[in-house]
Amino acid sequence: MSTTENALPPVVDADTWRRELADLRVREKAATRELDAIAAQRRRLPMVELPEYTLVGADGPVRLADVFDGHPQLIVYNHMWSDGHEWQCPGCTGFTSQFTRLDVIERYYDARFVIVTNGPIDEALAYRDRVGNRMTWYSSADSPFGADVDAGPNEGFGVNVFLRDGDTVYRTWHTSGRGTERLSYLQGLVDLLPFGRQEEWEDSPQGWPQHPTYEQGMGSKEIAELYGMTRD
Repeated sequence: MSTTENALPPVVDADTWRRELADLRVREKAATRELDAIAAQRRRLPMVELPEYTLVGADGPVRLADVFDGHPQLIVYNHMWSDGHEWQCPGCTGFTSQFTRLDVIERYYDARFVIVTNGPIDEALAYRDRVGNRMTWYSSADSPFGADVDAGPNEGFGVNVFLRDGDTVYRTWHTSGRGTERLSYLQGLVDLLPFGRQEEWEDSPQGWPQHPTYEQGMGSKEIAELYGMTRD
């Protein structure tokens, strides 16, 4: 008996399935090699020197060069923010809540990964705790830093990467929108499922379950109920 009312993939014998999988694997391997080539080009990108910025962390003002905490490399997730709101962007909240073992990147790759938001630091830290986020947060509310790295107030989110040489900081890479997807384990796992993300923009067979984009994801309140201070 079927466990779903949706359409199902065709059923074939094992040999046919292996042939179909082998055909798909050719494309998957080609995509892997292309991503390797993209990463190689990324490592050869030029960089731009930044002026000095002062952000605010849990312990007060801190120079951008000191946000590296002694490491030469820094990844910043620029978190969308609306001052005074109880619940911030669900996409940013869900994306950043998945990062819980950041000691690995610090210990083995000599880098740090932090959040910077344009919101005031007291609100930002309270929100971090409310939703169970375990990353280190900084505020650029009193600095042009957010706007200068393409994530200013009311501009959305982004990921920026920096390199430090002494006290001099350079910007090496930036992405936003769907460019952040490869940093998330969630989309990668869901894309492996037979029904995929079940969003209406996807090229799926007739009869596959689909819904408007982002309609099915958890909201910030639901994330807090699972991981944050509001959980039972």
